[in-house]
Amino acid sequence: MMKIISGNSNRPLTEAICSYLNLPMVKAVVKRFNDMEVFVEIQENVRGQDMFVIQSTSFPANDHLMELLIIIDALRRASAKRITAVIPYFGYARQDRKPGPRTPISSKLVANIITRAGADRVLTIDLHAGQIQGFFDIPTDNLFSGPVFVRDIKQHMDVGNTIVVSPDVGGVVRARALAKRLDAPLAIVDKRRERAGESEVMNIIGDVAGKSCILIDDIVDSGGTLCNAAEALIAKGAKDVTAYITHGVLSGGAVSRITSSKLKNLVITDSIQPTEAVRVAKNIRVIPIAPLLGEAIGRTSREESVSSLFE
Repeated sequence: MMKIISGNSNRPLTEAICSYLNLPMVKAVVKRFNDMEVFVEIQENVRGQDMFVIQSTSFPANDHLMELLIIIDALRRASAKRITAVIPYFGYARQDRKPGPRTPISSKLVANIITRAGADRVLTIDLHAGQIQGFFDIPTDNLFSGPVFVRDIKQHMDVGNTIVVSPDVGGVVRARALAKRLDAPLAIVDKRRERAGESEVMNIIGDVAGKSCILIDDIVDSGGTLCNAAEALIAKGAKDVTAYITHGVLSGGAVSRITSSKLKNLVITDSIQPTEAVRVAKNIRVIPIAPLLGEAIGRTSREESVSSLFE
């Protein structure tokens, strides 16, 4: 039997998934001692159950990662039959290679820790780099938000006058996949990053004049790259610019940067629980990811195909 348990990173998302699957959430205590040590107690029988732990490793990333690990350990020691770590936002995914000497590959380390804690499977959405699936020595399903975005774009935009734009060369595969689904042309923002955390837009590859541009990416953090790209596209004659981003990290002054930018709209999913600033921002819209996750969880439990969700 399938059961769902949640950490504290995004309980509204877990509740929405439970509602989609018509299942109650497992009763559990996930709290802190006075020194901020994580304590978990599962308050119902899970012996022999197919358990799904829903927890994004979003801010504060290390606290939420520890919650995930300790919940997995508690389930393993309570004799759960199978444990699937559902990580809508995998927080260490940007550290997927050595960018310089004497630097870690932290996403591989985190994958090892999750596996060693006792997870049997991992389910996530839009990993920053596809090869991270190979960092896990257990089955890993990487879901795509593309079909969710396509439905939303068709509802809110004139698809006949759109062009899909990758904000950098590294995101071309993702952008091309969306452009193919929309039967739209593709453009690329060629940027040069002078130092970490800053980006300088250099050139637009493709004709965006008079078009509604759709910027597509997996993560928006500081928002600098996105705002610079929007400004460059408008300068090249674009009609307007909307961004579709899976994970709204939006750290520091990102929200105010986006609200005062040339972006018409930023559309993000609720893979990370939106802050109050995000909820009230005039040009940021949040779309639900629970139906996609709920369907994938149900299919995983029934041993059905998950990849057929995207055909």
